[in-house]
Amino acid sequence: MVARWVCLVVIGLAVTSSVSGLAEIMSHVTAHFGKSLEECREESGLTPEILEAFQHFWSEDFEVVHRELGCALICMSNKFALMQEDARMHHMNMHDYVKGFPQGELLSSKMVELIHNCEKQFDDMEDDCSRVVKVAACFKVDAKKEGIAPEVTMIEAVLEKY
Repeated sequence: MVARWVCLVVIGLAVTSSVSGLAEIMSHVTAHFGKSLEECREESGLTPEILEAFQHFWSEDFEVVHRELGCALICMSNKFALMQEDARMHHMNMHDYVKGFPQGELLSSKMVELIHNCEKQFDDMEDDCSRVVKVAACFKVDAKKEGIAPEVTMIEAVLEKY
């Protein structure tokens, strides 16, 4: 009985450790990706207020609703060749991008899967910026459910690396 309980605790700790590890990897991806935001500010029409708020994307109180955020995400994604011409995720490039971070291979498949599932939900939307902001909002919710969303403090801790 004790051995069974110890086994369950160890498995629970491994799963918890694995999930928090994915959130840490996500913080690296977010920090690096976010560095292109300033370059895309004018092109996407982000106001200084939305730009400031966007830096808190993973915060509970940040709502992913502004069309301009979708335009900014398209611009940012294009800087890293993460989207196809139709403003939908380029699966292979996204895998490669995420794998480029320490232990990124642990996160890449889950991240691509979540984004792809969100894209399918909004596939009928014609306006690229509006569709991408809906996909981003969906991805944020799903990443939080999966426990892979980084804490804001995690992102701040790795920002100087990029």
